[in-house]
This record gives sequence, C-alpha cells and structure tokens, in this order.
Amino acid sequence: MDSALSGFFLKPNYSSLFSLFYALLPFKNMKLICIGRNYTDHINELANERPEEPVVFIKPDSAILPMEQDFYIPEFSNDVHYEVEVLVKIKKVGKHIDKKFAHTYYDEVGLGIDFTARDLQSKLKEKGLPWEKAKGFDGAAVIGKWLPKTDFKDINDLNFSLLKNGQEVQTGNTKLMLWEIDEIVSYVSRFFTLKKGDIIFTGTPSGVGRIATNDYLSGVLEGQEFFHVKVK
Repeated sequence: MDSALSGFFLKPNYSSLFSLFYALLPFKNMKLICIGRNYTDHINELANERPEEPVVFIKPDSAILPMEQDFYIPEFSNDVHYEVEVLVKIKKVGKHIDKKFAHTYYDEVGLGIDFTARDLQSKLKEKGLPWEKAKGFDGAAVIGKWLPKTDFKDINDLNFSLLKNGQEVQTGNTKLMLWEIDEIVSYVSRFFTLKKGDIIFTGTPSGVGRIATNDYLSGVLEGQEFFHVKVK
C-alpha cells in the first residue's frame, strides 16, 4: 500500500477524516443561519444585553458534523459549550418574506447543537470582533433527524432538552422564544436570500455548559430522541 494511504488508514487523523466525510455530505452549499439571545434565561446566564432585534450569525456548511460521527474537541479551545436548539429547514427560495407567509417556506423541524468555543468567543467579544472562529469551526453544528412540522400540534409550543451522560442539562420550550420561528424567517430574509436546504438554528435556552472527553450527548424533542453524539 502507498505510504501516504497507509498513514491515512492506520493513524487517526480527524482533519483527513472530516474532509472525506464532508465531501460526501448531501447538503453542501447551503447556509446555517443561527439566532443568538432568543431566550431570556440564556441571556441572563451569560450576562448579555437583551437585543432589540434578533442576533444573527452564520456557520459555514463545513461546520456540519457528519451523521453518526464523534465530535472532537478542537485543539484551540479548552472550553467548548453545548447549546441545544430547535431547527427548521427552508424548502424554497425566498426574499423579503412577510411574516404571514413565512410558514410556507419550511415544512420540517429538527433539533441540533450549536457547539461554541466559549473561551475564544469571549476573547473575540472583548475586542469587538466577529464570532465565526468560535462558532463555525469544523464539526460545530450537530443536525439530528427531521420530522414534518405537521407531526406537531404547535411548533410554537415544543418541549426540547439536552442530556449529558444521561442527565438533563438543558430544557426549553419554543413558546419562550423572544422571536417566534415565523418572525425569524421573515427577519433573516430581509438580509439574506433564503434557499432550499438552508437551516435555521432558532436559539438556545439556559443551561449551556462545558463538554469533556467521553461525554455522551443526546437531544430530545417532544419525547423523541433526534440525535446523539460522543465527545472525543
């Protein structure tokens, strides 16, 4: 066997493996649009200022953790936090979407994690710099399974939670959002053209916390597990 190939297969190399899996992803070339500070209790726990408008940031599609893959804590951070969030997937192109029509632009609901290098984010915030390095690194977006929104009685009243090693560490309900899902879709479409396959992370409730090697995380939405991931 060629020595380079031998090294690839015999030596664990997260960068190489991630590149391989990323090349096989079915949902490349789409946006991950994330909403920050959308739950009052989370704003308070991080001592942030309550925003007058939704806080919006974007993760690249390379941030998506391939399905069934472990999450590796990046070498540049000693304080990576989990943030569980309800997700919606855009199903058609839209721009300047009126709130009353926003519900027609998505028909699937999911659950995921916005992994955040909190130590790096804090340094960037102190300098007034963007957060992308702390939010958009490889593997920083966990996306679980999707279900039709019609499976749920009211998407503005969804219970969800995150378990770490079997213990519930985050719990939330979408009725506690400062901006509901349709408001978010309408708002972000003022700035970005929404395209089929784009995913919106709608914000996290309180309870965010640090992960450690060998942690096992699982996300539950309305009593169903939507994802699980092992931390390396």
